[in-house]
Amino acid sequence: MNAAVRAVVRMTIAQGCESYAIYEGYEGMVKGGKLIKKMTWEDVRGWLSEGGTLIGTARCKEFRERAGRLAGAKNLILNGIDALIICGGDGSLTGADIFRSEWQGLLKELVEKGELQQKQIAPYEQLAICGLVGSIDNDMTGTDATIGCYSSLTRICQAVDFIDATAYSHSRAFVVEVMGRHCGWLALMAGVSTGADFVFLPEKPPAKNWESDMCKIIAKHRGMGKRKTIVIVAEGATDADLNAISATYVKDVLSNRLGLDTRITTLGHVQRGGNACAYDRMLSTLQGVEAVEAILESTPDTPSPVITINENKISRKPLQEAVKLTLAGAACIANKDFDGAMKLRDREFEEYYRCYMATTKLDDPDNKAPDDKRMKIAIIHVGAPAGGMNAATRAAATFCLSRGHRPFAIHNGFPGLVRHDSVKELSWLTVDSWTIRGGSEIGTNRILPSEDMGMVAWYFQKYKFDGLLIIGGFEAYHALTELYHARQSYPAFRIPMTCLPATISNNVPGTEFSIGSDTCLNALIEYCDAIKQSASASRRRVFVVECQGGRSGYVATMAGLSVGALAVYTPEDGINIATLQSDISNLRKSFACDRGMNRAGKLILRNECASKTYTTQLIADIIREEARGRFESRTAVPGHVQQGGTPSPMDRVRAVRLAVRCIQFMEENHVKFTEEETEAGRGCMDQPGSAAVIGIKGASVVFTGVEELKENEHTDWEQRRPRRGFWRDLKNIVDTLSGRYGVPEQS
Repeated sequence: MNAAVRAVVRMTIAQGCESYAIYEGYEGMVKGGKLIKKMTWEDVRGWLSEGGTLIGTARCKEFRERAGRLAGAKNLILNGIDALIICGGDGSLTGADIFRSEWQGLLKELVEKGELQQKQIAPYEQLAICGLVGSIDNDMTGTDATIGCYSSLTRICQAVDFIDATAYSHSRAFVVEVMGRHCGWLALMAGVSTGADFVFLPEKPPAKNWESDMCKIIAKHRGMGKRKTIVIVAEGATDADLNAISATYVKDVLSNRLGLDTRITTLGHVQRGGNACAYDRMLSTLQGVEAVEAILESTPDTPSPVITINENKISRKPLQEAVKLTLAGAACIANKDFDGAMKLRDREFEEYYRCYMATTKLDDPDNKAPDDKRMKIAIIHVGAPAGGMNAATRAAATFCLSRGHRPFAIHNGFPGLVRHDSVKELSWLTVDSWTIRGGSEIGTNRILPSEDMGMVAWYFQKYKFDGLLIIGGFEAYHALTELYHARQSYPAFRIPMTCLPATISNNVPGTEFSIGSDTCLNALIEYCDAIKQSASASRRRVFVVECQGGRSGYVATMAGLSVGALAVYTPEDGINIATLQSDISNLRKSFACDRGMNRAGKLILRNECASKTYTTQLIADIIREEARGRFESRTAVPGHVQQGGTPSPMDRVRAVRLAVRCIQFMEENHVKFTEEETEAGRGCMDQPGSAAVIGIKGASVVFTGVEELKENEHTDWEQRRPRRGFWRDLKNIVDTLSGRYGVPEQS
C-alpha cells in the first residue's frame, strides 16, 4: 500500500497537480483537520520498503451514513480536492462509488444548510474516483492479483518451508491454517507453492466422506515413502453443506485414522506483516501511476474504474461491476453454488486448482491418458540456474505420472547426455520435495546440442523420447531452435518440443516473464534495502549497485522501480558522459534538499553490461570526485546472491502452471512415427508450431513457434535478448518517480 501512495503522490506532482493524503481512511475524511495533509515529493521518500500503511486505515461507521459522507464532502471542498484514489477492499471501493454517485446532492445540501457557499463548490461540481485493490486474500473478481496478496503468500510459504524441515525430521503431519474467509487463493497458492498433500478452500468444498478421500491420498503418499504431511486449511473452508472444516478437526482425522503425529499451526496476522515483496512493489507502483492517469483522463460520464492486472497487463475495469461480481462470489458460496463461485475467481484460479489436483492425486483413473497416447517425455535444464527450475521439473514429472506418461531427466544438460548417458526415469518420491529447492537438482549446462548433434539424436532415438521439455534461459531457447532446424536430418527430433523460460535475466524472446526473475528481484531488493539503510544512516552517501542480467536491462529496471533508485543504467540505453553529468547534478540538488532528514540514502543501479568503459567502480569514483566533499559514494556488487536461494512463491506457482501447460502442449501435438522402414516416420516434421516457447504476453499465456520468432525478427541474436523488451516502456516511470529529470516546483 505504501508503494501505491508513493506512486500516486509523485505521479500527481509530476503531472502538475496537488496531492493530499487522507490519514486513517474514511474516518480522516469525515473528521478532516490534520488528518488531511498536503503531500510533498520528499514526504514519501523511503516508503517503498515499509510494510503496512503509513497513512493508516480504519473502519468508519460514520461514512456509512449520509451525514458522515456529507462531512467528508465538506472537508474535501475545504481542502480543494476533486478526485479520490482509494486503496482498499470491496467495502472501501463500494463506499467510494456511492460517495461519487451522491456527490452533487451532497454539495447542494451543504449549500442549503449554509455550511458552504455556492462559489466555494462551483469548481468542484464533479468528483473523480479510481480504485486500487488492497487485499491479501486476492478476492476481487476481474484481476489476477491484488496489492499485498503475494507478500502475504511469501509469509505463508516461508512459514511452511520452515515447518517442512521439522515435519520431515519427525515424520509428522502439520495442519496449517491460513487467512481467506470467502476466498481460498492463499490456501491454494500455498498448496501449489509448497507441495502440500491436501488443501481446503471455501470455493471448492470436498465431496461427502472427504475424510476418507484425504486419508487415501495421504496414505498413498506415505506408502510411496514420503515422511512428512502438510495440509493447508483456509479459515473459511467448509464442506458441501457449509459446515465449517476446522484445523482441529482435520488434525483429529489424521491422528485417529492414520495414526500420524499431527500438529496445528495457525499463522494469523503474521500473514499481514513484513516488507512488501518485489511483485507487490512493482504492482502497486504501476497501478498507482495508472490510477493517476485514469483520474486525469476521466469525464463526468466515465464510470469509476478499478485498476487491475491480468497476467502481465495493467488495465482498467468498471469499479461497480468488479465489486458486484466479487460480492456475487461470496453469495454463491452462501447459496452452495460452488461452481458459480469458481467461475467468478480470476481465470488462473481454476487452472491452478486443476494443476494442483493432478500433481497430488496420482491414481485418478479419470485423469489417465489412453494407452496409445502415453508418452516418454525428456526434461533437461540448459543455461544458468534460476529459482523455480526444480518446481517446474517436479510439476512436469508429477503431471506426466498422473497422466500415465513416463518422465525422464537428462542430467547436466546436453554434455551429460552425450558424454555420460545421464538419463534417469523420474519417480514421484524423487521429485516431491523439489518445489522449495533453489538451483537445479538435475544439473544444468550452457553447452548447446550442436556441439555433437549426431550423438544427441542417437540418444534420443535410443530412449525413444516422444517429447522434450527444455527449461532454461537464452541458451535453452537457442538449443530449441537448433533441434528444430535439425529435424530434416535427424528424425529423432520430430517430436513436440517446448522451451519453458527460466532465467533471472528474463531475456528469452516470446515471453514477458521468465521463471527465476522474481526470485532474483526479491534477493536483489532485500540486498538494496539493507544497502539503502546503511546509506541513510550516514545521511550523505550514494551506493552504485551492480546488477546481473547480461545484456538485458530487465533486472536493473524492475529493481529500480521497486527500490526507488535515483538512476538506472541498462545495456539497451548505455551510458554516456552527458547522462552522468545530469545524474550528478541531480544528486547535488537532492542532497541539498535533505537537510538532515532520514531515509536520505541514494541508490544508482547499473547493469553489469551497461558499458565497457563506465564500470561500476569508475562511476562511483566520478561521483566522489564531482561531489567535492558534499557527499560520498560506494560500490556494492551482490553478484550471484541475485540467483537467489529458495525460489519465490510467484516463481513456484508460475513454474507449476507453465510446466503443466507444456506437457498438455506435447499431448496435443504428439504424432506417432510410422514404421521404421518408411523414412523413420515424419512425426512432427509437418508441424512447425510443435517446437515452441511458452510465454506470458500481455494478458495471455501463449505458445510461439521458433520459426515465427525467427521470421518476425523477435530475436536479437548478437545481444542475446528480445528486440523489444516490454520493460523498456517502464524506464520512464522509474525516472519520473525518482525525480531523475527534476522535481516539479510546488507552491
